[in-house]
Amino acid sequence: YGPFRDALDSHPGFGDKKTYQQDPANGREALIEAALDAQEGADMLMVKPGMPYLDIIRRLKDNSDLPIAAYHVSGEYAMLKAAVEKGWLDEKDVVLETLTCFKRAGADIILTYYAKQAAQWMKEDGLF
Repeated sequence: YGPFRDALDSHPGFGDKKTYQQDPANGREALIEAALDAQEGADMLMVKPGMPYLDIIRRLKDNSDLPIAAYHVSGEYAMLKAAVEKGWLDEKDVVLETLTCFKRAGADIILTYYAKQAAQWMKEDGLF
């Protein structure tokens, strides 16, 4: 969350995000919270960050009729950019594979900082 918070100058003034975020080790909690969100009228369910929680995306897709959104957060984007900059990864290949992973896991909606570039690559490759 650091790059996002830095860009918006929105660092929390106090507290600990553990008080309002789910336990990352407890996948069942995600299903319980998602069911509560659906009962409260949610239009969709969003998984953030997306990459570490592909299993949760799949579980939500299998257990909900709501659209599932995967958020490819700024930290994931920054990690890919850094690896590409070092010459460790081919940017186009890794980004398109990453987005494919979200889709394969069950995401109906993918939010990513790579949206414009990925759309261009997919257009160039005749994928849409």
